[in-house]
Parts: sequence; C-alpha cells; structure tokens
Amino acid sequence: MIPRWHVFYGAIFSILLWVVAPNIGLFNLILVFLSSVFIDLDHYISAVKQNRSLNPFKAFRYYDKLTLEIAKKHKKGIRMREPHFHVFHTIEFHILIALLGLIWTPFFYIFIGMTFHSLLDVYSLMKDDYLYLREYFFFNWLRRSFEND
Repeated sequence: MIPRWHVFYGAIFSILLWVVAPNIGLFNLILVFLSSVFIDLDHYISAVKQNRSLNPFKAFRYYDKLTLEIAKKHKKGIRMREPHFHVFHTIEFHILIALLGLIWTPFFYIFIGMTFHSLLDVYSLMKDDYLYLREYFFFNWLRRSFEND
C-alpha cells in the first residue's frame, strides 16, 4: 500500500479510536497515527541503501520501478520475493514493541499503530494476490540469508 493511503487510513483510524476512547489522550493518538505511517521507514532505508541517496523522491521512484517489475513477473506467473527485508514489518519486531508496551505505555500505542498498518498491508497484498512478496518473520529471513551465502 502506498504511503498516502497509510496516512489517510491512519488518520481515519486515529479519529475513530478517539471517538471510541475519548480519554485516550492526544499524545497517544498522535503515537498511533505516526506509527501507522512511519513503520514504513524500513522501506525508505532500503531505498537509501539501494540508491545511495537520501532523496525521498528517488526512493519513491525506486519503489515505483520495483512495483512495475514485480507486477510484470506476477502476470507471467513468476512469484518473486521483494528483494529487501523490512524489519519493522516482522512479527518479532511487533512482539518486541508490544512487550515494551508492558513496561512503558506509549509503546503500547505505537504497537497499535504498527499493527493497524500491518493489517492494511496484509489486506492489500491478499486482495491483489501478492502475499508471497514479503517476509513476515525475522528468523526466516535470517535463516534464508545464511542458506544463500
């Protein structure tokens, strides 16, 4: 899902959360919103490494090209994995943030935002039959990395 939709749906989700739980606090609502969007920083980090440039527009262009390449292969029945690993999107990272939320409450709200973002991603990938693209487990990625070396 492209960032503008994460911003839009993250804002809607945060507003709905505020309506359902009005005493949640503005700070916590902002954490939910920001974490529902900025979990994608791992995509930006991957693009920066690939392009050797901090320019966010180059990152967007890079992912536009990658998306087209993946779509072409998908039409031919080739199910390639996305070439980059996105650590913030892994189950283990979500669990870490949830556990930190048991120690410091703001991490709980970050976990809520991240989980909302990930659910949107999974829905979008399933809807378009691209669920195979991403690795959801850090340890699977690590194991595969050692197998490929």
